[in-house]
Amino acid sequence: MREIVFDTETTGLSFPGGDRMVEIGCVELFNRVETGRVFHAYFNPRRPMPAEAQAVHGLSDAFLADKPDFHTGVDELLEFLGDSPLIAHNASFDFGFLNGELGLCKRPKIAIGRMVDTLLIARSRHPGAKHSLDALCARFGVDRSRRVLHGALLDAQLLSQVYVELMGGRQIGLGLATSAPQVETTILVATPKVRPPRVFAASDEELAAHAAFLETVKQPLWLAGAAG
Repeated sequence: MREIVFDTETTGLSFPGGDRMVEIGCVELFNRVETGRVFHAYFNPRRPMPAEAQAVHGLSDAFLADKPDFHTGVDELLEFLGDSPLIAHNASFDFGFLNGELGLCKRPKIAIGRMVDTLLIARSRHPGAKHSLDALCARFGVDRSRRVLHGALLDAQLLSQVYVELMGGRQIGLGLATSAPQVETTILVATPKVRPPRVFAASDEELAAHAAFLETVKQPLWLAGAAG
């Protein structure tokens, strides 16, 4: 099964309020194992970056000035997403911005039925615990040492590891790949060698010696029961 884990960075918290997406990072999973394929892009929001948003992700107006508009890379993004389920942390936020940008491009919005929210999964599996991405990385031993600032691709890569752990761990992918190579197995059966039966027969000398010995035995045990 193919799935896409993704994350976005934005100018703020409200697309209807005028905020825009400035970065998206996507990681491809197959049977919940990373394939190494990713999609990553920055976008010029055509509006100033608020200081509080820049403090979160570090993306400045100067950095984004020469980046393309969202509509320039939308075809490549949609091709990468395909029709796979889309996994995000607090997914309604990321879906809101992704579908908002698609709407501005006059493209069909992505169905909510494709949305998988790791925040809701974490809350149901670990009620009462902390459910931020940092907290989940700590819970599952995912190395987040590079996460000085938020970054869409880095956060998607971290979330992909968290998602696998939330769904049962790495062992769930074992044996599920439909393209797994078929291994021809040869079973060796050992055929035992059958030897002909050996004949043990006493010689005449051995029979005579045995008879002579019996003549010397007084009150043999094998006749005690008969005597009684």
